[in-house]
Amino acid sequence: MISIGLENLKDSGELLRGKRLGLLCNQASTDRQLRHGRDVILELFGDQLCCLFSPQHGFFSEKQDNMIESDHSRDPVSGLPVFSLYGETRRPSAEMFAQLDVLLIDIIDVGTRVYTFLYTMAYCLEAAAEFGKQIVVLDRPNPIGNAVEGNVLQDGCRSFVGLYPIPMRHGMTFGELALFINKEFNIGADLRVISMEGYNSSMLFRDTGFPWVAPSPNMPTPETALVYPGQVLWEGTNCSEGRGTTLPFELVGAPFWEHNKIMEYLSGAELPGCTFRPLLFQPTSGKWAEQVCVGFQLHVLDSAIFRPYLTSLALLQAVMVSYGDEFFYKEPPYEYEYERLPMDLILGDDRLRGKLEMGVNITELEKEWQPELKHFLVQREKYLLYES
Repeated sequence: MISIGLENLKDSGELLRGKRLGLLCNQASTDRQLRHGRDVILELFGDQLCCLFSPQHGFFSEKQDNMIESDHSRDPVSGLPVFSLYGETRRPSAEMFAQLDVLLIDIIDVGTRVYTFLYTMAYCLEAAAEFGKQIVVLDRPNPIGNAVEGNVLQDGCRSFVGLYPIPMRHGMTFGELALFINKEFNIGADLRVISMEGYNSSMLFRDTGFPWVAPSPNMPTPETALVYPGQVLWEGTNCSEGRGTTLPFELVGAPFWEHNKIMEYLSGAELPGCTFRPLLFQPTSGKWAEQVCVGFQLHVLDSAIFRPYLTSLALLQAVMVSYGDEFFYKEPPYEYEYERLPMDLILGDDRLRGKLEMGVNITELEKEWQPELKHFLVQREKYLLYES
């Protein structure tokens, strides 16, 4: 049976004895019995827990969309202050960190470069280095395993959905990412990772036997997380990524799409382990709300060979090329960027968008980013904590 960092914290009592503790978490920060991490830490350390911090979407993961901020608040259960790191600031202040000696980080990541929880953690590492505090990451499974895919982020596309040169699907746990970022990018925080036991990095979330709690409103299942590294691309377009439906990111479409035209374009593409099932859907909110969209549900048939990023790039290119007059990119702002095109920030390389528009074969594009991807694989090797 797997035990996560939160559950193994009881064996690290000496590390935290007598220290004031903060906890970065949200509603999904639970143990196997679905007890919230705040309650587990209160039981272990009592009034040493002084404050809580929340990432994007709020402490209860209640904020639905991007750039919907959360205010500072007070936890109704413990009475502790909750400092929002997705509101008036995304970086912890000196005043916030003055309340603690150690910040515990217990956040569920989804293994994708553009998921902002990663950068909230990075800002906390920077603040810890600046203010002389310690970070302890309570590690959890990467729900989409250790597979690595996609182009590496370029400097010109750095933003809150991409700060470091990592690929779209990075294949690391949150603890491994913390070690990687802290060392490779010279943050130099006093960092400790409480690792998992019984975990194999090749596992998908369903393999762990652990209960799934949605870390954000549009991440309802582990299957959503599996398609997300590709389907998140649609956030940068006028096409619906399924928000406002019961299958966000698994559904995609727009009123102007045509099933046969798109499938004909994709007929020669090698997209293993999945199928696009044609359907109609009607979002209740978000893009095309209350309008019927022609689109697809992306079904993963074999997760071992499924490549989410390549698959969604192929579908995106099919729509770009087929509907030049009706398809367009979302305009800024997007995640606190007010000038640069959201699609470029999501792709992580503004040259890639142009090549997609020109119809450059997806397989050729994938070949182009292999050297940087191989460098990343070598670079991350010394930070991996688990056998595959």
